[in-house]
Amino acid sequence: MTHLHQEDEFDLRARAELSLAYEPGETPAILLRRTPLLARWGVRLGIAALVLMGTALGGALAVRPPELVRGAIEHEYYERTLRGNFMEAKPLLAHLGLEHVHAVPGYPQLMRPCEIEGHLVYHLTTFFEKGGMVTVFAFDKPIALKESSGWWADVYWQVVTSKTGDKPLIMVSQKKKALTVAQTAFAKPPG
Repeated sequence: MTHLHQEDEFDLRARAELSLAYEPGETPAILLRRTPLLARWGVRLGIAALVLMGTALGGALAVRPPELVRGAIEHEYYERTLRGNFMEAKPLLAHLGLEHVHAVPGYPQLMRPCEIEGHLVYHLTTFFEKGGMVTVFAFDKPIALKESSGWWADVYWQVVTSKTGDKPLIMVSQKKKALTVAQTAFAKPPG
């Protein structure tokens, strides 16, 4: 008990000395606690949320395909169930870089000219028995599009160089294996 009593006396003495040192109602500035901005929990949580959102957005934009590829994926989605040959095979094969081939690779489901992002493209949807359905887009005029691949909007996509080596082809499929099979039929061999 004496221990508590001594603390009480110390507290009383400290209060008495402080009351004589300063006028009542005026708290000295040195006694006020200054919390740095970054030491506050709300500010820390806000910064952490911004960093997390920035990382997520950066990650999403990093895997986002080029604009022409996104346009081709959207176009393929809307014409996925369309069937028919709306053009001759010979000009389509020429645009695909397969002038020397006499038949369209796979089992053609759709052949037609289309427009994607203001560019005239030749649309071929074909089925490969050991891969699946693939849609290939060949552009009428040369465009600058680097070889790349990825997964976007629930489909796999790949940009390859045609066998003639003069133009890029965009291939879209719901199965990754189908792109591998199509690459051997339409793309220039690596090397």
